[in-house]
Amino acid sequence: MYYAAERLNMSEQPSTRSNSLVSAETKITAVFVILALVSVYGTTAVTDTQWIHFAVLLGVGVIAPTFINEWRN
Repeated sequence: MYYAAERLNMSEQPSTRSNSLVSAETKITAVFVILALVSVYGTTAVTDTQWIHFAVLLGVGVIAPTFINEWRN
């Protein structure tokens, strides 16, 4: 019981590994999701075709980072 109370001590210093909580794969995916949203916004200036917007969003935001992450592994 004492050990459980000791573990709940909130005055401990934060872990020095807090910068590594986000993996490289997550960072790559996040960058490509932002790039996909910007690309979709750019395609709205060029065309009003919905399937093109969807294809750009899916291709840049999902497929491209998946291929890059698989290639890195």
